[in-house]
Amino acid sequence: MAYVTNALLPTLGMLAGMLGCIEAGRRLGIRRRAGAAESRDVSAPAIDGAIFALFGLLIAFTFSGAMGRFDHRRDQIAEEANAIGTAWLRIDLLPADAQLQIRQLFREYVRSRIATYQDMSDVKTALAEYDRTQALQGEIWGRAVPSARSTGDVAVLRLVVQSLNDMFDITTSRLHASRTHVPVPILALLFGLALVSALVVGYESAEDQQSSSFRRSMFAVVISVCIFVILDLEQPRIGVIRIDEADRLLEELLAQMK
Repeated sequence: MAYVTNALLPTLGMLAGMLGCIEAGRRLGIRRRAGAAESRDVSAPAIDGAIFALFGLLIAFTFSGAMGRFDHRRDQIAEEANAIGTAWLRIDLLPADAQLQIRQLFREYVRSRIATYQDMSDVKTALAEYDRTQALQGEIWGRAVPSARSTGDVAVLRLVVQSLNDMFDITTSRLHASRTHVPVPILALLFGLALVSALVVGYESAEDQQSSSFRRSMFAVVISVCIFVILDLEQPRIGVIRIDEADRLLEELLAQMK
C-alpha cells in the first residue's frame, strides 16, 4: 500500500539545506586557513561540543515527545473500544422494546467512528464524518436516557449515563490528540540547529585534508532521517509509521455487535 506523508518534503529540504551548509562551512574554513596563520582557536572544541550536545538533546526530547503522542493516540483507540463495549453491554439494562433501535444506532456510531479516521488526508470528509458522529451521539442519548429513566431504577440510569458519557468524551479527547503536535518554535529550533551543526561539520572538515565527502554527506543523511521519523510520528494517519493496526479493535467490536 502506498502511503502519502507530509514529512517527506521538509525532510528533503532539510537534507539539501544541510548539504549546502556543509559545503559553505568547508569553503569558509578553507578561506580562513588560507588567510590566517597556522593557529587553532583552543575554545573551538568546547563551542562545537556544546552545539552538538544541545542538538543531540533536542533531537532526543523531540523524538521522545513524538513517540509519546503516537503511543497515546494508539492507546486512545483501545480506550474508546472499551468504552463503547461497556455501553453496548449496558443496553441490556434497558426495556426490551427500546433495545433494538438503540443497538442499531450503536452499530452506525461505530461505523462512523471508523470512517472518521479512515482517510485523514481528506480533512473535509473526516470533519463531516465527525459531525455525523456528534449527531449519532445525540440520537443515542435521546433514546437511551429516557429508556433508562423509564425503568424507575436509579442505578440503571446512573450506569447507562456514565457509560454513554465515557463513550462520548473519548471522541473529544481523540480529536484533541489528533491536533496536538510538537510546537512550531521547537521544530524551528531543531531545523536551525541542524543547519548550524552542518555548518560546523563543514568548517571543521576544512582542517583535515583527508576529510571524506562521504562522511559529511552521511552526517546530513542520518540527521535528515531522524527528523523525518519525528515528523512522520506526528502524522500517524497519513505517514509511513501508522496506527491503522489499532483500528482493528473497533472493527472487531463492530463485528461482535450482533
